Amino acid sequence: MADEPLVLGIETSCDETGVGIVRGTTLLADAVASSVDEHARFGGVVPEVASRAHLEAMVPTIERALKEAGVSAKDLDGIAVTAGPGLAGALLVGVSAAKAYAYALGKPLYGVNHLASHICVDQLEHGPLPEPTMALLVSGGHSSLLLAPDITSDVRPLGATIDDAAGEAFDKIARVLNLGFPGGPVIDRLAKEGDPSAIAFPRGLTGPRDPAYDFSFSGLKTAVARWIEAKRNAGEDVPVRDVAASFQEAVVDVLTRKAIRACKDEGVGHLMIGGGVAANSRLRALAQERCDDAGIVLRVPRPKLCTDNGAMVAALGAEMVKRNRPASAWDLSADSSLPVTDPHVPGVVDEHGDHGHEHGDGGEGHGHDHGDGHGDGRGAHSHGHGHGHDHDHVHELSKDNLYS
Repeated sequence: MADEPLVLGIETSCDETGVGIVRGTTLLADAVASSVDEHARFGGVVPEVASRAHLEAMVPTIERALKEAGVSAKDLDGIAVTAGPGLAGALLVGVSAAKAYAYALGKPLYGVNHLASHICVDQLEHGPLPEPTMALLVSGGHSSLLLAPDITSDVRPLGATIDDAAGEAFDKIARVLNLGFPGGPVIDRLAKEGDPSAIAFPRGLTGPRDPAYDFSFSGLKTAVARWIEAKRNAGEDVPVRDVAASFQEAVVDVLTRKAIRACKDEGVGHLMIGGGVAANSRLRALAQERCDDAGIVLRVPRPKLCTDNGAMVAALGAEMVKRNRPASAWDLSADSSLPVTDPHVPGVVDEHGDHGHEHGDGGEGHGHDHGDGHGDGRGAHSHGHGHGHDHDHVHELSKDNLYS
């Protein structure tokens, strides 16, 4: 195990400041600072609030992870960070921190994809991923079916949500039922006491002419909201537990049905489920039941690894190091719409074979980040400027003070 890469991962795509440390496929630390309570009164994540929370939590969370892992930052073989997709401002905090740590420590930097990281985290639970892997990713922002022949370089989208993601639908129905935010855990809990067949809610995009692997939960959300409204207008009590159970069943029925179909169509014998909604107990149970019937091996990480965390980013970063994937350039930028087909963002190889790293004797190139304030996910533009001053003594002093 000592020969396997030791990587620190930083995740700030939404409202969780996650820092994980892995050695190969072994999890050493998983530190998370959540700002969910700060968003609860707004009924959803507020990007500016999330960004400021990341800024405040970053250094303490990194220090906590290093202490938990029992390693020094100098021992790291690389630093990985979520470059996208996600909230632009939140991503920018993580990318900026990762660049600063990597530069000060003299370690390679790996900007990785949030969705690919959700797949790779299963290696920390069940060992190396089979190739190819079929992945169903379900969260507040994503509902996707992905085929991954190589998690570090080849991830292929088969289907995705065309409107609301599954987790988003859970939050919106919880709001209609006055259950608070986030909605997933409370609906899951109440559904256990309800009847999933009590109300026949629609199953979106399951007709013979509908896209085989795409998802739509907007119509379901509207149908549930109108059903609740009709009950209230009639002066009747809303059977909250039955509504929760019936709504949840409609969501997980579609998710698992399409995932099993994709496995069969592609001839893949494994299904991995990740993302925050993968912590849902009914989704896990129905997926296991249908996988068993189809002869498919189901892989689902424990609930803590399904939600956003730094461990998943570190896991993918370690795989990048292990497979000798190119490091990211110092001008790595946060990209809120980074496509899943880009598992990581490499640097450009120059004539000396270096990946985007600037060198200079007495005149190092320094990357300066300028946040442009626009919500296009590209708020960090790094420009290399050669300065005619030797700052090596400053960096060495910083390393001794901060990373001993």
